[in-house]
Amino acid sequence: MAIPVTLGIDIGGTNSKLGLVDSEGNCLESSTMPTHANEDISVFIGHLMEEISKIREAIEQEVEVLGVGIGAPNANYYSGQIEKAPNLHWGDAIPLAAIVKERLQLPVWITNDANAAAIGEMKFGAAKGVKDFVVVTLGTGLGSGIVMDGDLVYGHDGFAGELGHTTVDPNGRDHTTNRKGSLETYVSATGIVRTAFDLMANRIHASRMRKLNFEQLTSKIVTEEALKGDRIALETCEMTGKYLGTALVNTILLCNPERIILFGGPTAAGDLLLIPTLKYLNQGLPIHRRNKTSVVISSMKGSNTAVLGASALAWDEMEKVKV
Repeated sequence: MAIPVTLGIDIGGTNSKLGLVDSEGNCLESSTMPTHANEDISVFIGHLMEEISKIREAIEQEVEVLGVGIGAPNANYYSGQIEKAPNLHWGDAIPLAAIVKERLQLPVWITNDANAAAIGEMKFGAAKGVKDFVVVTLGTGLGSGIVMDGDLVYGHDGFAGELGHTTVDPNGRDHTTNRKGSLETYVSATGIVRTAFDLMANRIHASRMRKLNFEQLTSKIVTEEALKGDRIALETCEMTGKYLGTALVNTILLCNPERIILFGGPTAAGDLLLIPTLKYLNQGLPIHRRNKTSVVISSMKGSNTAVLGASALAWDEMEKVKV
């Protein structure tokens, strides 16, 4: 008997991942391919269809693909389009859901990568059984997905939940959106590196990071050095937690979530990020709101987490139809 699966597709600026995932969150087969972000969309679609065929041939079990979930930057759940994604040079509005649906003759749903991560946490991760929660994704940028009463919040046109673009310092760092002091410029992987360089310019402490230029230093290295006790790296984690915790105060007061889940590479710092985040969060909250929202690091680990999130979108939508 064929195993029911969904196809999860995660589209990144450089590489895209895809995989076949069962209803328990087991990725039975997966693949990675170049996104071809600087070429015509037809190049990406052609390569995607080839990779789908390959993973279907490679899988040992007999499967039945029921639907497709896609996570992508600037993807609009309502329109099925990728709209003006800065790292994808395919056009201003690409009807990707419709294109994939026509090629595969399967139902297709699309949303942005942070929303997909939130649905993945709800189906397979740290939000199982939780109806009100927020996922904050920390990567090159900073995204977020808000779930209330078991449903993802999209807003009136599909772009709710841009926590990374909210302001934490009106006179702060420049951002590509022409805003100043957005959370993303401090708490994303790129923002963490900027903080480390700011501190190295203003502190006299010795640090191995001083040997690296801006192109060489990464948030992963900052985390590794912090775990070894590097004072600059430790202060970087403290400042990152301060900005994140301060921003989450507003999130809690607006959304009243039961849980906030942190997801992405910088969370490898563990308590070095989590403890200052909780400290500044509780300092900023009114007394009656303190310690009512748990803040945890995602339990979803491994190279296929983004694929699980995209596939969870399809599973979630199909369950809605059954109801």
